[in-house]
Amino acid sequence: MKHSLLRPFSILAFGIFAASGAAYAQSAASSDYPTKPIRFVAPFAPGGTADIQARILGNKFQQVLGQPAVVDNRPGGSGTVGLRLVAQAPADGYTIVLNTVGAWTSTPHLMKLPYDVFKDFAPIIHVSNVPGVLVVHPSLPVKTVKDLIALAKQKPGELNYGSAGPGGFTHLGTVLFGQMTNTQMTHVPYKSSGAGMTALIGGHVQVYLAPSVPAIPHLKSGKARGIASTGTERIAILPDLPTVDESGVPGFESSSWTAIAAPAATPRAVIARLNKELNAILRMPDVRELFKASAATITGGAPEKFRDILKRDFETYGKLIKEAGIKTES
Repeated sequence: MKHSLLRPFSILAFGIFAASGAAYAQSAASSDYPTKPIRFVAPFAPGGTADIQARILGNKFQQVLGQPAVVDNRPGGSGTVGLRLVAQAPADGYTIVLNTVGAWTSTPHLMKLPYDVFKDFAPIIHVSNVPGVLVVHPSLPVKTVKDLIALAKQKPGELNYGSAGPGGFTHLGTVLFGQMTNTQMTHVPYKSSGAGMTALIGGHVQVYLAPSVPAIPHLKSGKARGIASTGTERIAILPDLPTVDESGVPGFESSSWTAIAAPAATPRAVIARLNKELNAILRMPDVRELFKASAATITGGAPEKFRDILKRDFETYGKLIKEAGIKTES
């Protein structure tokens, strides 16, 4: 009888001890973190925004964390191949991913994915905003946004615009432009932002909402004409280029952004450590200059900031995709 009364308390005590031991072990592991190199997944080919930023930040990991970051390019599926890899990786802080806005917010509305962007990832930090540039082929008699709107209304559906694929930043930004200006142009999707830029230069499309970095050399060479930037502010390295908003489309804004996450069950102490050190890296003068040179505006902040931006844009792009009837194309 005496033993039967004590047994439940023994089981409870053992459970508390086991839970405390597990929590202590996790805490101890987190306090030692990191003890080996960190795999930094960039889900696009070398040379793109995600790759460039991952390498800029990764080069500082040894300095602030005592361990290097190894950038692992995993292109494919508009950024979804890399996200799937990270969602399925061990949640120990040794695999993280830097991805762009489309993979986080619009692609989930366009295809069935083997992960949930809210449930399968732990936000670490929102890294930057990266505005695009609305460009036209030099042969087009267009030098301003007002010129483009007038021509598009004069020739509805006759102007072709390129994109890096259905549902991405370059596509949805142009769809939004069409909605806000009551104009109609014909979409011609390509498989990458570089291919879209090549098509514009070759005259296969007349209009392209291009990512800033690959567009800038062609603007300087005269192979493409920039008529506006698509962010809320002018691009620092293109100060004479007005925004679309300034050019007569009040409220227009369509920027890409980048953010870093880890597998969902990654210990909170590890997430906090990564967030702290990445914010420190983003404040470094040389890093700020490198981001400025790539037309990116650093954001940073707490993991909750990334979560809130993700939720906002997930809903915004989902609504835009539904209203425009956008479907994936083979």
